[in-house]
Amino acid sequence: MRLGEEFLQVTIREFEKLKDTGERTMAQLDERELHWRPHAESNSIVVIVQHLAGNMISRWTDFLTSDGEKPDRNREEEFVERSWSREELLRLWEEGWQVTLGTLRSLKTEDLERTVTIRNEPHTVIQAVQRQLAHYAFHVGQMVVLARQIKGATWKTLSIPREGSEAF
Repeated sequence: MRLGEEFLQVTIREFEKLKDTGERTMAQLDERELHWRPHAESNSIVVIVQHLAGNMISRWTDFLTSDGEKPDRNREEEFVERSWSREELLRLWEEGWQVTLGTLRSLKTEDLERTVTIRNEPHTVIQAVQRQLAHYAFHVGQMVVLARQIKGATWKTLSIPREGSEAF
């Protein structure tokens, strides 16, 4: 397998893992808990999902041909808590991921060295993809930390449980 093909396959799998981690996190929470935040300056999981979806739709729509910061995106509004139901929130989450994964799956190895822009700054496709992977991992990690705070002892781990390494 060529390096570019391997990069695309591994990258898509990593994005899919992040999506799955976010979904398994949200599945452990009720609607009220999705809106919880530890203090006024913190983001709830709802706000994080709003931001991720806004970013995903902006960055991955017309990825190869237009700036990743679309003129119709209102990033500041993504950080205003909305009263989404669980179903509405999951629909928004899915919309962002469909754009992201659809674009990633459409990329060809020859696209990897192309230049794209994000906020008028040039990036190779590899650089732009890695930037987004790191960004999404950061926010999905925040979702997990918030959920663990909310659930306490009832949290169901998403990876190897404490004192469970020997089983692996």
